[in-house]
Amino acid sequence: MTSGLRFRATHPSARFSRHTHPLGPAMKWTDTRDIAVALSEAHPDVDPNSIRFTDLHQWVRALSGFDDDPKRGGEKVLEAIQSAWIDEIA
Repeated sequence: MTSGLRFRATHPSARFSRHTHPLGPAMKWTDTRDIAVALSEAHPDVDPNSIRFTDLHQWVRALSGFDDDPKRGGEKVLEAIQSAWIDEIA
């Protein structure tokens, strides 16, 4: 039997980030939407259009639930995260 919380955390149409779920896997660089949601919650007053990639890289690595190799967060990945963050706050 699946609990309601577990279902919402794994259901694709739910707006519930897995980074907030204690049983969910750690976020990786490729989890751009989850990272964007987490960044918008952690930095609500920041305009993602004006963020420097060096800051974005540090902020992603500092997110609770993030666990990936820092070397995998290159420019293309950071651009995808920035774009998802812009979409998230739009």
